[in-house]
Amino acid sequence: MSAVAAPAGTLTERSAVDLARAIRAGEVSSRDAVEAHIERLQAVQPRIKALAAERFDAARAEAEAADRRVAEANRAERLPPLLGVPCTVKESIALAGMPNCAGLLARRDHRATETAPAAARLVEAGAIPLGVTNTSEMTMWIESQNFVYGRTSNAYDPSRVAGGSSGGEGAAVGSGGSPIGLGSDIGGSIRIPAFFNGVFGHKATEGVVPNSGQFPAAEGEVSRMLSVGPLARRAEDLMPVLRLIAGPDGADPYCRDVDLGDPADVSLDGLDVVVSEQASRVPVSRELREVRERAAHALTAAGARVRRRRPARPADWRSIVWAGARCAAAGRTRCRPPSCWPPSRCSRDCRRVACGARSRPARRFRGKWKRSSATACCCTRRTRAWRRATGGPSAAAGW
Repeated sequence: MSAVAAPAGTLTERSAVDLARAIRAGEVSSRDAVEAHIERLQAVQPRIKALAAERFDAARAEAEAADRRVAEANRAERLPPLLGVPCTVKESIALAGMPNCAGLLARRDHRATETAPAAARLVEAGAIPLGVTNTSEMTMWIESQNFVYGRTSNAYDPSRVAGGSSGGEGAAVGSGGSPIGLGSDIGGSIRIPAFFNGVFGHKATEGVVPNSGQFPAAEGEVSRMLSVGPLARRAEDLMPVLRLIAGPDGADPYCRDVDLGDPADVSLDGLDVVVSEQASRVPVSRELREVRERAAHALTAAGARVRRRRPARPADWRSIVWAGARCAAAGRTRCRPPSCWPPSRCSRDCRRVACGARSRPARRFRGKWKRSSATACCCTRRTRAWRRATGGPSAAAGW
């Protein structure tokens, strides 16, 4: 069975399940599909830096092996569902032989010796990893920048961020460099990059996909919030990929067998949906407002109860930061004025810097806060301004 070459542009626009079907049918070769996505990644890498490390030569060899398997298969043979389809994997998810440092300088020479269960299941299903993608340092932020790989930029506008911490995945998929990828998410690390880069992302429910094989590893109750999930250029890929990577692995104590039904059977009748009005201090573009309205109308037509709410505006973040520092500079160990939000105990390190230290950075720190015009009083987290003034640690460890 010989494959008919397809234009590269169409190959980098198709869904993973469509590519897999075409490869099995001999309409497209895996080598052509892989090469088209490699060319796309190479073209955009200088501008967006989505990849942390590539494995292009290995991917080409695996694509040729997939084509041979398709050619030699008989009609009764059941081929893997994603045989020959290219993919990418977030660098913090272990892929054997590839870097696995999560942007941490101290681990920049580390190479994974095993593949994480979720990624291994994707490979066993026939997918071919093209490389691992960038993440924020220690996967902790909502952008993707670190001192090992640099900054990943938005797939559509390199002057903007790609989101995080799975920003490399969002940018790779959003730029056409990969039809599907794996990311991880606690507080938006799949969903934010997917939104920023115009693709689809899904954070699986707790315990559906094993979290084993990630760095940094979540422990205790935090691991209940962490979830591995797919990013995809086409929504139709989300559920098939989730089915492939779901299920216990014997190592993750929270992962369990779950019956994943058909999304088409889910009824939206009576579902409460809240449309938040004027929730951002930055004006939302007209285009985004119009898209949100279309989504609200579609949900209403499907039976959902759509309500509109305007949340109370929080205090300006600058006032919160400066006022919290004034509180520390005044030597208060607990903030109790009526305007305080939230009431919390200042840490020992912050009190030492604000009240007890005699170093020049500490004096600059106290002087800066005392000159502040902020009137509210609160405790907040350390900021970059605090670190520059004091030389304090980079970890945000809560005032």
